[in-house]
Amino acid sequence: MPFTYYRTVRFQDTDAAGVVYFANVLGICHEAYEESLEASGIHLKEFFGNLSVAFPIVHASVDFLRPMFCGDKLTISLMPQKLGIDKFEINYEIVVADVMVSKAITRHVCIERNSRNRKELPELVIGWLEANRKDTENTERRKSREAI
Repeated sequence: MPFTYYRTVRFQDTDAAGVVYFANVLGICHEAYEESLEASGIHLKEFFGNLSVAFPIVHASVDFLRPMFCGDKLTISLMPQKLGIDKFEINYEIVVADVMVSKAITRHVCIERNSRNRKELPELVIGWLEANRKDTENTERRKSREAI
């Protein structure tokens, strides 16, 4: 099963029209990413404060399918996958009351902090990717069996 993060939309997340401000959707997705790392036993202070490597986002996109409002209860499903020896991508699905309201993608690369050169993903990240990939594959297999 993909990692699932639950969150309530707060007033501070919304714009003057009363809907979630577009840029805040990526912030919410990043919260889910951080929670999934923690749930996998990765210490965030060490992960983001590591002086040797960093994982910048090199691509991000969001599709808005329906508006999200203050007080909405969000279910964010996070599905990461390894794209190469030095990069990974995370797909997010945001649901309110069983209705998909948004989809997002963030693509990350691993770099050496000082030189800014690409570097192979550390074992810690590979373990997180593999654990979540297996869960996602199992969910997809279950969904395909249910469709038959």
